[in-house]
Amino acid sequence: MRDGGSSRSGGSLRSVGEDGSTASDELRRAVAFLGWDASAERVVAVGYRVGAVAGAVVTAVAALVAGAVAAAPAGLAAFVGGVHAVHRAPVWLASLRRTRALGAAPGLVGRLVLRMRLDPSTERAVRFAGRTGDGPLAAALARHERGSADGPTSGLRAFAREWRPWFPAIDRAAALVRTAATAPPERRGRCLDRALDATLSGTTDRLASFVGAVRGPVSALYAFGVLLPLALIALLPAGAAAGVAIRPGLVAGLYLVALPAGLIAASAWLLFRRPVAFPPPEISGDHPDVPERRGHALVVGCALGAAAAVVAARAVAPWAWPVGGVGVGVGSALFVLARPRRAVLSDVRDVERGLPDAMTVIGGDVAEGVAVETAVANAGERLDGATGELFERAGRRSDTLRVGVREAFLGQGGPAAAVPSPRLRGAIALLAVAAREGRPAGDVLLELADQLESLRDLERDARRQLATVTGTLSNTAAVFAPLVGGATVALATGIDAVDIGSLGAGAAAGADALSGGGLSTGSGATGGSAVGGSGAAGVGGGAGTLSVPILGRIVGAYVLLLAALLTGLATGLERGFDRTLVAYRIGIALPTATATFLVAFAGAGLLF
Repeated sequence: MRDGGSSRSGGSLRSVGEDGSTASDELRRAVAFLGWDASAERVVAVGYRVGAVAGAVVTAVAALVAGAVAAAPAGLAAFVGGVHAVHRAPVWLASLRRTRALGAAPGLVGRLVLRMRLDPSTERAVRFAGRTGDGPLAAALARHERGSADGPTSGLRAFAREWRPWFPAIDRAAALVRTAATAPPERRGRCLDRALDATLSGTTDRLASFVGAVRGPVSALYAFGVLLPLALIALLPAGAAAGVAIRPGLVAGLYLVALPAGLIAASAWLLFRRPVAFPPPEISGDHPDVPERRGHALVVGCALGAAAAVVAARAVAPWAWPVGGVGVGVGSALFVLARPRRAVLSDVRDVERGLPDAMTVIGGDVAEGVAVETAVANAGERLDGATGELFERAGRRSDTLRVGVREAFLGQGGPAAAVPSPRLRGAIALLAVAAREGRPAGDVLLELADQLESLRDLERDARRQLATVTGTLSNTAAVFAPLVGGATVALATGIDAVDIGSLGAGAAAGADALSGGGLSTGSGATGGSAVGGSGAAGVGGGAGTLSVPILGRIVGAYVLLLAALLTGLATGLERGFDRTLVAYRIGIALPTATATFLVAFAGAGLLF
């Protein structure tokens, strides 16, 4: 397409080109990569419809809340934002999926290198690496391998060319692997080592650059999305007391619509620019250790939410029951729903943690002439923990059923069949090859152990680099923002009480003076009541004014939104946007933020 269409930074509204096409090449590539049934043109059409609906709704709401003057600009902004969001959503989702996929690049190149050490055939190495991996990266390699099956090439060059714009190091690694295929034996090992080093160093460099570049935007998000809005809350009661008309609808629109929308856009922008992620394995709903718990989660969420609402209304303030109920109820439901998947992830990590040691034991035995099946059983006897238990069961199954290595691990009822670990499956595939190659494969298995250890160190270093950013976001979401929000609402309550008290005292003094001047006490009392009532209505929440209960609910909802959004952003930056981890961590953050907000309000209220 030759239009002036969307670029990486935006411009999706220009998706209709001069040549009559209706979608940009970038959008087409994103839709194709995601594998959607809908075409890119369909996405463009839906975007304009969504924008029109959003513009109409926002125009009507803005006319009611802020008047006719602000309705037209707000509606136009909503239309443009809605169209842009829908048109850019596939591009963003595709980028997020590529980010997750590129975390598997070191492992994929590692499998290429290991297979080349056993047999310097690029075609066999590409076939092995593509068929023993999971995810878009391995699928793309397998697709190029199948496409070149009848040609003179292995498909590795075309694969590298496809992924080069997003991860240049993979092009260099592929070139070195191809060079190793024709290099003399004495130089082949050096080429393969450099191929793996290029991938590892490329990943480390890109992560380091991202961490350095993301500190400024995260600090800006923290300042303008958390600190400044929370500080402005304390000024709202003072403004009302000074006679400034502050409508609850305007405050609710700012804190519950505009600010969360800005945070979502900023979070998407940050995640869009993350170069590579190391997400945990995806746990499907049909996993045997993941029961169907939606009904159970709903019951637990409703029960705990109702209990929290009652406690908040009686122990904190009557207005606090929706905050307590929603925060605890939704958080508990998410926690119960995600906990079984999180437990499976923990089991997978336990197995992967001992995998380098298992490959070291097996590789040493194979190098000494021991059969791979016997070496697997020996590893199970020598190792402790989840890895040792898995290999022991596989060795016993191989000996009892007289089956090969792959069947012993992954066959029906095999110990690794329900372990969704790409690294474990890649190691099992290499063990199956080693069973055919015999003693020469021992050194390759030992190198696999070193590769697995290097990959684990790479992930650990990546999380350590991002810890300063994600740690601040997580702590702000669960503790700091709720603490400041609760104390600020308590301060607003104190300002309200002081203002009402001062107006009431002034009214009483005026009544005494009028009574001394010949008016009846009853009239003075009535006048005092009128003045006091006016003051209470003007600050304390008469019709059309911002009362403390309304303010408390708005701030409480804003705090809960912050807990969910910032926790999701921190998880996405650290581990990739994995649904299980995001739901699990939000399930912990929401009740924590709710309790902190309510306790901060109650504790600070004792001081005002």
